[in-house]
Amino acid sequence: MGIINEDVNSLASRLERGGISFANKSVLITGGGGFVGSWICDVLLNQSAKVICVDNFSSGQKENIQHLLDKENFKLVNHDISHPIVFDEKIDLVLHLASRASPFEFSQFPIQILKANTLGTWVALGIARAKNARLLYASTSEIYGDPDPKYVPTPETYNGNVNPVGPRSCYDEAKRAGEAFVVAYMIQHGLDARIVRIFNTYGPRMRPGDLYGRVVPRFIDQAINNQPLTVFGDGSQTRSFTYVTDLVDGILRTAYSPSAEGEVINLGNNIETTIIDLAKNIKNVTKSESEIIFLPLPEDDPKRRCPDVSKANNILDWKPVTGLQSGLKKTISWFIGKN
Repeated sequence: MGIINEDVNSLASRLERGGISFANKSVLITGGGGFVGSWICDVLLNQSAKVICVDNFSSGQKENIQHLLDKENFKLVNHDISHPIVFDEKIDLVLHLASRASPFEFSQFPIQILKANTLGTWVALGIARAKNARLLYASTSEIYGDPDPKYVPTPETYNGNVNPVGPRSCYDEAKRAGEAFVVAYMIQHGLDARIVRIFNTYGPRMRPGDLYGRVVPRFIDQAINNQPLTVFGDGSQTRSFTYVTDLVDGILRTAYSPSAEGEVINLGNNIETTIIDLAKNIKNVTKSESEIIFLPLPEDDPKRRCPDVSKANNILDWKPVTGLQSGLKKTISWFIGKN
């Protein structure tokens, strides 16, 4: 059994032991072909849910869900969620995850990113309202911008330090607008909705490469191919890395829990890691001969990222359980197996 199957089975069992099951529920997932979305599809199908995956594969990959296409409870709809769509079937839950999310894509596809998180959120909310369904919106730690150090670890009450006209604004401001859409539907229509703010996540199925560019898969890809590991700035900036099953656990707990209605909840690992330490760690685990090189730090790149997850712990009984070393070993093994 492969790494992904083992993790999916383990997580589905963990959720069920906690009384969390989506059996016989019909769940629509926008961005279901993406990194996180495809893992959610796997876990829900493992729990005998009915899954409708909406994706136009602008950043998701069909190979992520290829193994699901013949399953009776799985339906793929190739569609750009920023355009209206009507569903005839019953829908109990809408998970709106669709959006490009890599900083390296912000300069390439800013309009698509804005549309996915504004018009796309409006469309997803309309579906939830029409079906009397619950909705979860996948927001991001990017809405905090570059936080004041006194707000690190960062609580949900922090309103952010964001440049509205900077190179990252297509993503962070669109996510902030998406949150406002969700709150408006809660106020005006009484919609049962909840928002999760996702911090850096990694694991099998992440895409490497310069365009996609997220740091963990980029370093792994560079290390196993003995290419230079490209660190931006001096590497002293921090991120808090969450293994994908911990994130999916938090998302599904938030979607399931009645106590999460109307809440905004951070989901992430509360242990900070510097980028230079991450590079050294990956180089060590892969036994790579790659050198580490330093490139200019991108504009508005946050200096620190670390969530306060006490709210998730209190409301959801959730906390990350996969250590960075363990998660990296799994991710590296998966990458090596693909090559």
